[in-house]
Amino acid sequence: MLLGRTANGLYWMSRYIERAENMARLLDAGLRLALTQTTSSAEEWTSLVISAGAENAFRARHTEFTSTTVSDFLLRDRTNPSSVISSIETARMNGRMVRTALTREAWESLNEAWMSLKRLLAAPIDERDLPHVLDAIKREAALIRGAFIGTMLRNEIFYFAQLGTLVERADNTARILDVKYYVLLPSVHWVGSSLDNYQWESILRSVSAHRSYRWVYEADYKPTNIADYLILDPRMPRSLAFCYRGITESLRMLSDDYGARHPSHDIAERTMERLCVGSIKEIFDYGLHEYLDGFIADNARFGAAVAENYRFY
Repeated sequence: MLLGRTANGLYWMSRYIERAENMARLLDAGLRLALTQTTSSAEEWTSLVISAGAENAFRARHTEFTSTTVSDFLLRDRTNPSSVISSIETARMNGRMVRTALTREAWESLNEAWMSLKRLLAAPIDERDLPHVLDAIKREAALIRGAFIGTMLRNEIFYFAQLGTLVERADNTARILDVKYYVLLPSVHWVGSSLDNYQWESILRSVSAHRSYRWVYEADYKPTNIADYLILDPRMPRSLAFCYRGITESLRMLSDDYGARHPSHDIAERTMERLCVGSIKEIFDYGLHEYLDGFIADNARFGAAVAENYRFY
């Protein structure tokens, strides 16, 4: 059986790799939505920080929510444990701790990403360079993931890492969707307008789902379709349903390896069941923001249960 501290290192290494990429994606969503603003831009950037779960930490460092202060805080600020630079450094630290559990290719891709992003984020980012920087962060994360998936043995090491990736990804997709609804459109008259459609399209682009969505829905940008795609469609690699299908599969493999089930397995299966039997109409009737808030809280409880069940200490 894998030592708890090794499982912990693999789980958090993967979470922080995913978090570095996801922080770039969240910032990309905010940047795209800010281009369509009809209200104060401060509201858009404030909603971004709130959705990142970092409002208190941000207010301790800054007095104004602007593109410059928010992007610097989410990308480069080492006092923010979820910033891109903090995340990739924490991922590397955990990766080094479990170095013998990783293939050479997986470790080297992580180490090279850390060196590359340290150089990239050494100085404040000019707003004009921000799209290029965000793309570079996403590309480095994809290289790590490709090396890991392409070379690692499918055993307990792989499954603990997958759990970390998918828990973090589910959290991020819910938060990106929440950016759209945290600050409501200035008037109900905007709903269904070209502005509303452009904002939803921006959400799709920020999770690399723009083209695949068009294959499924033929470019019909309806809020219900987009939310359905990112929440309930198990084929979409960043949807909540896809993440929890992968989580339950990884837990099943761990259960087979160890011959034991834990409360975290039950939590994951209940979450997956709700995603399988629910409808997007029910979610909108309940309230999308409220639904996403609840999912984020449930996802966090699942992560805590995994740590307790598998003795991550």
